Amino acid sequence: MDGPIKLDFSEKYDDQHAQRYLRKHQEGLGRRLSHWRDEQVARKALALAGEPGLVLDLPCGAGRFWPLLAEKSNRVIIGADNSKSMLKVATQAQPADVVKRVQPLHTSAFDIALPDNAVDSIFCMRLLHHIGEAGHRMAILREFERVSRDSVILSLWVDGNFKAWKRKRSEKTRGQEGYQNRFVLPAATVETEFEQAGFRIQEQLDFLPLYAMWRVYVLRKR
Repeated sequence: MDGPIKLDFSEKYDDQHAQRYLRKHQEGLGRRLSHWRDEQVARKALALAGEPGLVLDLPCGAGRFWPLLAEKSNRVIIGADNSKSMLKVATQAQPADVVKRVQPLHTSAFDIALPDNAVDSIFCMRLLHHIGEAGHRMAILREFERVSRDSVILSLWVDGNFKAWKRKRSEKTRGQEGYQNRFVLPAATVETEFEQAGFRIQEQLDFLPLYAMWRVYVLRKR
């Protein structure tokens, strides 16, 4: 591979963008309910993964899952992101008692600055639905397989539900204009990719079964 992979959207997270991202999940009843459901699914996924003691949260964004990850009192959390602005906002915005338990790490999911088998689990929320190219997804999954000793918890958008059908229909009518940075993937495609990267699927958890596109997978290293 020639040099590190850079995605077009990854450069946009300056301080201002990071602040907006932080506020986004706190605004309005719909977003707060969505965040509550995200946490509910994430808690279940962590339990299924055996409540890992050392977790890499990548990308951690504005740290919105840090309080949840810190609910296990002896868990060590590495909060990693490709954006220094996101890390700065996360360490300023999250509760001080949570932040002191997080080791910030500025790194890319394509080239994680950690040794092999460095963590028990990688917690990856809201990244892979941005990755449209199979080669890019595989590069990330192979890095996850290298760095995690045991499990990976990740979320993405899959087909086979009402919202995916609706999105596909609206894309047909308006056409796909401009740069796409969110992708609905066939579940069968991503599940094959997980296998190829060296994982087996332990569990899949749907945000709202048959309605929402979000699905969380709990993967175990083979």
